[in-house]
Amino acid sequence: MATATLAQFESGHADMVHDVEFDYYGKRLATCSSDRMIKIFDVVGEQVVHVADLGGHEGPVFEVAWSHPKFGSLLASCGYDNRVIVWKEVTENVWQQIYQSTMHTASVNSLSWAPYELGLSLAAASSDGSLSVLTYQADGTWTTELIENAHPVGANSVSWSPAAPKGSLVGSKAPGMPVKRIASGGSDNTVKVWTYEDANRMWHLDGSPLAGHADWVRDVAWAPNLGLPMNTIASAGQDGRLIAWTEREDGSTWDPVVVHDFAGAPVWRVSWSTSGNLLAATDASGAVTLWSEVTDGRWQQVSE
Repeated sequence: MATATLAQFESGHADMVHDVEFDYYGKRLATCSSDRMIKIFDVVGEQVVHVADLGGHEGPVFEVAWSHPKFGSLLASCGYDNRVIVWKEVTENVWQQIYQSTMHTASVNSLSWAPYELGLSLAAASSDGSLSVLTYQADGTWTTELIENAHPVGANSVSWSPAAPKGSLVGSKAPGMPVKRIASGGSDNTVKVWTYEDANRMWHLDGSPLAGHADWVRDVAWAPNLGLPMNTIASAGQDGRLIAWTEREDGSTWDPVVVHDFAGAPVWRVSWSTSGNLLAATDASGAVTLWSEVTDGRWQQVSE
């Protein structure tokens, strides 16, 4: 198995750290905490240098997400105060809020920026059961679309699909138009896939909910497909299951494979490598494991 070098640094937070996210280039790091603060760090070699504090939330901050650098230095955050905040670096290490959404009526638990090909759009999942999609317009305003009752007992996670349709790089046909799809996971123990219809400008549930977990779905992550003839979504469950869902070529169903069962220990987060060939999972023990698909739909652990 492969081994990885572990680097540790002092975050400076006064309470539990909920999320740590690198930017697109891996040169900057954002952290957020129950102390209501977001911290920005420069990463230079093995040195992690604190450069900025962002204070604007009125409760624990649960997630942060960097936008694609095409749109400049933008960072989104969400938290227990029901808010989504978009931050912009106006000068070096000086940040300001450029947008704040207060449309949710319960904590906002997860954020995901759309692929840059789709413009500047941000999806959010809330404990009020709804999903929201915030989109920046050419006139400098933001529009908001709400998917109500997406998960009636609470939405915990959200992830955008790649913009390229599956099979666009390997098929004989010309590449299709970029697709707008998101995956969500909720406290109803399901994963759901949503597709945007341009004709009526609405999001709709794409097929039936994906039922493979026996408890809350804590996180979902849509794999980069690089134009391959498949879509894959990973889901992490309170029930200890790490599941990979693969969409059939005709789009009719999603086939689940249990990558690993952590024997009832909750799986908190999942994340794909840039190429989509490695899946990382964090479980309740605090361990991070890496998984790779081998043959016949089987997965194996590739980290110690």
